[in-house]
Amino acid sequence: MASAVSEGQRVASGVSQLDRLLGGLFIGDNVVWHDDAGSLASVFCLNFIQASQAQERPLIYVSFDRSPKNLLDKLGALSENPSLTILDCFTYGKGAGSPIFLKFYEEKESEWPCQITRVDEPRNVEHFMDILYGVHTTMEGDVRFVFESITGMQELWGGEESILNFYSHSCPRLYELNTIAYWILEKTAHSPRLRAQINQIAQVAIDLAIKRGTTSLTILKAEKRSLDNLHKPHNYWTKDLTVTFDAERRTSGPVEIGLRLKELRSKRGLSQTELAKLVGVTPSTISQVESNLIYPSLPALMKMAEVLAVEISSFFQEQTEPKKRLIFTSAEAVDVKFPDLPTEAAYAKLLSPLDFESKAEPYLIEVTPNSTLPSHFFIHKGEEIGYLLSGRLQVKLDKAVYSLRAGDVIYLTSEMPTQWKNPGPGVAKLLWIKVK
Repeated sequence: MASAVSEGQRVASGVSQLDRLLGGLFIGDNVVWHDDAGSLASVFCLNFIQASQAQERPLIYVSFDRSPKNLLDKLGALSENPSLTILDCFTYGKGAGSPIFLKFYEEKESEWPCQITRVDEPRNVEHFMDILYGVHTTMEGDVRFVFESITGMQELWGGEESILNFYSHSCPRLYELNTIAYWILEKTAHSPRLRAQINQIAQVAIDLAIKRGTTSLTILKAEKRSLDNLHKPHNYWTKDLTVTFDAERRTSGPVEIGLRLKELRSKRGLSQTELAKLVGVTPSTISQVESNLIYPSLPALMKMAEVLAVEISSFFQEQTEPKKRLIFTSAEAVDVKFPDLPTEAAYAKLLSPLDFESKAEPYLIEVTPNSTLPSHFFIHKGEEIGYLLSGRLQVKLDKAVYSLRAGDVIYLTSEMPTQWKNPGPGVAKLLWIKVK
């Protein structure tokens, strides 16, 4: 039986820049992908599966559009995982029970790389739901889902009302069951009314578009987050499972002021509104500067540099090469904020300059006595190492709680703690290294 997990727990999507844009995924999220071309969401789903497997989470892949053989070929090495279950709604759905597709089941079940459950009456919505939730009850923890696709369901079930009825019942149920579900929807195959109603129910809605050969991602909705980038397109491109956004690109020429400002602000943990208040301008001004719609005045630019503790030149040139700096003084450390954590419970300093780029970022983190942090310090896809300098800490990973004393080291790869706690009586000081 699926067990309960902490509400508000964040997990990685597998695409680091998406996590930065979205603020990570929350347990309970239903994420709808509005796919302009019918194939753009695939790479995000594959990364989600890869991240789920790295976190050792069970995942149910519901396939209406692909035969098991075709899906296994698409998943490749990702299919070779016992925690993956494929719910085959294709063979007796679009496959119409054809012998060519039934031949797959002549193989011994022991030879399959993962669990495969065939739905013999996929046109019967109630039968499908019984199978779906029956499989789910055999799993523990925060189960993940990929539904491929809402469009395939509609073609089989005959109309948008059937889809809306199923989705409006399933989405809240999956939320209560502490799952994370990806839903793929081919944008052009559905009416604006259906898309709007699905967005209203979902916790997260993302639009994927392609124009003149350029792909872009736009976050349409994101509950439980305070985002500065809703409804703003972000161009990206893919190679194999790697997704790269324009914001991550480094050029040999001058760096755009807007991109550099956003990078430095995000590194400091400030929202556009918070930075605007410190600089003395409106949040709209910061937004327009970061979107490269306007240039800041010289006094505003000087104030931004002062607030962010960087030289003005940092807005116009690439980051300092690591090999050119050996020593950083304590005066160059800068306070950073954890936007999702209680401000009175944790304090942090980035020990290297804000505009210094290296493969590792060192932080000094202090957790006040008798404080509980409801999530991890960072949303980060990569290794992290912590050394407890003084005090005591407890860290929760999945269902297990670990205790750290002064001198202990914690090493994280893909894991993301769901809670930190200082049982007291003194401040816990932690040297934290985030490896890129």
